[in-house]
Amino acid sequence: MDEARGQYHIVGGGIAGLAAAVFLLRDAAVDGKDIHIYEQLGVAGGSLDGSGDAEAGYLVRGGRMFEEHFACTFDLLATVPSANDPAVSAAEDIFAFNRMVPGSANCRIVRGGRPAEDRYELTLTAQDIVDINRLILHSEPALGARTIEDWFKPSFFASNFWLMWSTMFSFQPWHSAVEMRRYLRRFIHLFPGFTRIAGILRTRYNQYDSLIAPILTWLRDRGVRIATAAQVIDVRIEGTRQERRVAALVLAGGQEVPVAETDQVYLTLGSMTDASATGSNDRAPGMEDREGGAWALWRKLAAAHEGFGRPEAFCSDTGKTAWHSFTVTLDGPDFFEFMEDFTGNRTGTGGLVTFADSGWILSIVLFHQPHFRGQKHGTYVFWGYGLRGDRPGDFVDKRMWQATGDEILAELFGHLRLTPEQQAWFSGARVRPCRLPYITSQFMPRLPGDRPDLRPSGARNFAVIGQFCEQPRDCVFTVEYSVRSARAAVASLTGRIDPPPPVARTDLDPKVLMNAARVLMGG
Repeated sequence: MDEARGQYHIVGGGIAGLAAAVFLLRDAAVDGKDIHIYEQLGVAGGSLDGSGDAEAGYLVRGGRMFEEHFACTFDLLATVPSANDPAVSAAEDIFAFNRMVPGSANCRIVRGGRPAEDRYELTLTAQDIVDINRLILHSEPALGARTIEDWFKPSFFASNFWLMWSTMFSFQPWHSAVEMRRYLRRFIHLFPGFTRIAGILRTRYNQYDSLIAPILTWLRDRGVRIATAAQVIDVRIEGTRQERRVAALVLAGGQEVPVAETDQVYLTLGSMTDASATGSNDRAPGMEDREGGAWALWRKLAAAHEGFGRPEAFCSDTGKTAWHSFTVTLDGPDFFEFMEDFTGNRTGTGGLVTFADSGWILSIVLFHQPHFRGQKHGTYVFWGYGLRGDRPGDFVDKRMWQATGDEILAELFGHLRLTPEQQAWFSGARVRPCRLPYITSQFMPRLPGDRPDLRPSGARNFAVIGQFCEQPRDCVFTVEYSVRSARAAVASLTGRIDPPPPVARTDLDPKVLMNAARVLMGG
């Protein structure tokens, strides 16, 4: 079999794996019938999900942010027809939607049951500003495994800047200072609109309907073989660290897929939504936190082969990597109309609203409606999450990790000071709480080598893709990181396409730096 007719095996049907398939097809001239995707769940899409219905309640576990400098992502989406109009690409649809529904929050922070008077202020001390600049200028090797709380003074964590930063990106004080530094440098051009979440792009629907479903249709129309409920439990690698190749994939159930020397394998290791657990109005999500197949596979490979990183750096403490989200389905517009008056934002234009007094660090966002394709007319869907589910509530004497959907609503009612009459808007509401034990695992403190390289040493026919491979300068917890890894891996293994463009360096633009300095100084 010549190289052009080799088989291409992709382990993981998340956005990284799907992007790899698109790049193989579109740019490397691979026949769709020769591409095989193995996804352990019953549906492809990974962390970009959206499910449910009006009767049981819709569910979105979380969402990733977009911005204009995501070059690899928009290159990918420029190829795929949008969900609504095949004449318009998914990329064009995102830009068109954001022109139609521009985002600029008038009420990013709520304090004392009303929009905070200082909601447009960062409330940083002079020392905090110095420390931010020092971090930006510091080198990654010198930072090592230091945490954010190792770097900043206590005053920093009492600032509006930290409240907005941590809830927007899901950073915790014990997370990696290296990742904080990367985010500061990567998104410094967004500082002028930071308090309003301006410059962040949203999709028309949830990210499954807007991104994943169109990609899946495009791939299947071209013959790509996507196997769901197909868990890869082992990867047989032969050879030495100087020269090694994948010889077979082992599936749950014992089936073995042989991999020839001319074949290629793309491995997604780890998952930030692995082992997710959902609850209901009267039931809290389970807290078993059993590692799923994505982590088990990575642990097995890392134990058996050099150069596969150290997964335990990321997945060993779910108390530091978990948070809870919740999706609420309502049968009327009353709460949405109330929030429009409360925030001064038309639905879908405001973004995240964070309750500064909340022990859970509770935030909600009211999406543009409908948020699901085919969403039942007259239903409304909003999403929220608590960054500190380990703390007791302020109106419900439970940790959020122990709270049912109805108890999460009671906590929200308290922070918004809703009257009994207003609480009646939620009669019959379907609440889907969700525990995500590894959702911020990629932010955990790390050292060089903890994340494997895209091409581990000696890898002849395989590469690592997704959130847990090392890509200098780019930021995990973004779609761009996964798509960039796929582009780089396909370029490296096939040699038939160009590598991804460099990460945008807006941190080298003097005008951007001046604007950011002005914002930090309160100007």
